[in-house]
Amino acid sequence: MKLYVTLTSPFSRLVRAVIIEKKLQDRIPVTPIQTRTPDSPLYAINPSGRVPTLVTDDGVIFEDSQVICAYLDHLDGAPIFDIPYDENRWSTLRLEAKVRSMLDGISVWGREFLRPVDERSPTIIDHETARAHRMADSLDKDVADGLFDGPLSIAQLMLACTLPPYWHAKLDVREDRLPKFQWRSERCNLSVWVDRFSERPSIQETIPPAH
Repeated sequence: MKLYVTLTSPFSRLVRAVIIEKKLQDRIPVTPIQTRTPDSPLYAINPSGRVPTLVTDDGVIFEDSQVICAYLDHLDGAPIFDIPYDENRWSTLRLEAKVRSMLDGISVWGREFLRPVDERSPTIIDHETARAHRMADSLDKDVADGLFDGPLSIAQLMLACTLPPYWHAKLDVREDRLPKFQWRSERCNLSVWVDRFSERPSIQETIPPAH
């Protein structure tokens, strides 16, 4: 198998973290690949050109981080991220969807800042800025309420990937990529949780380049 990624993609990072948590590093090599260009080599592999893209030993193509994470989790027949069909199932799914919503919005926001200045949309930037701050406030309360405690979950990994280490206080790196998203300010619960969770090897070993 082979996983195609961009190292700055939080969606790719989530899958890379799952590979580490499942100890699949020797089985699934990670290959950085160029995307969003007219001649991207990824188009010959996956016509959508999206990362992450997983190619199985049989040549089957998987895309979408949620699908790939579930597939990888079941490879060994001993999944650790399945959500049980019990009284906590819907609250767990709701929390995962909430974090994914924040990640989707931040990804849109970040892509605007990658455009030339004269091609950026102020409307999109303002909308995603406001959304990110609302979501950070809400997730800070969720952390305080203990919703991110407990066994390892996709929601936890995704949250750590959503608030990536180039905004990590201990790394002494400016928040250059999204300079208006000073998410740690007045959100001490979320900040402490992210710092603690980011000590996991799966998070440390998938730190994206700052630029």
